[in-house]
Amino acid sequence: MPLAKWISAATAAIATVLLPACDAVNLPSIKPGISTADEVRQRLGQPGHEFGNPDGSVTWEYSRQPSGVHCYMITIGRDQVVQKLEQVLNEANYARVRPGMSGDEIRRLFGMPASKVVFDNLGEAVWEWRVEGMLPSEESYFMVHFDLTRRTVSKTSRRVAMKG
Repeated sequence: MPLAKWISAATAAIATVLLPACDAVNLPSIKPGISTADEVRQRLGQPGHEFGNPDGSVTWEYSRQPSGVHCYMITIGRDQVVQKLEQVLNEANYARVRPGMSGDEIRRLFGMPASKVVFDNLGEAVWEWRVEGMLPSEESYFMVHFDLTRRTVSKTSRRVAMKG
């Protein structure tokens, strides 16, 4: 393997291992009503996506997909102060998914998926998020299925795979 590719692969592997550790240090220091947008950027970097909200606030997405099992949404008020910080890959949000929802609505709810696969023969696309499992020996996934004709949610599903 050429040196440049080896360095890129090593850097990606190290980042994958250290990112959750950084979250454990950085996230507790972000306090709604106190922390500013600048502090969030200093601690977590640029968001993966920004969603504008009707009240003028903005929600920043910090997805840890595909290797991690979290996605943090941080809402910043018009005054540039954090209003809310939440980990959105959770049972309450899974239960909010309804047939007919758009891809934009699902992205807003869960953040960037770990993968998107189109099954032309089935007439569907499946977005998948790696999520926290019940046992340490398992990898768990939450999936949203989209009808390719209507381009809306048709159903959700889950799968569990053994690690290793």
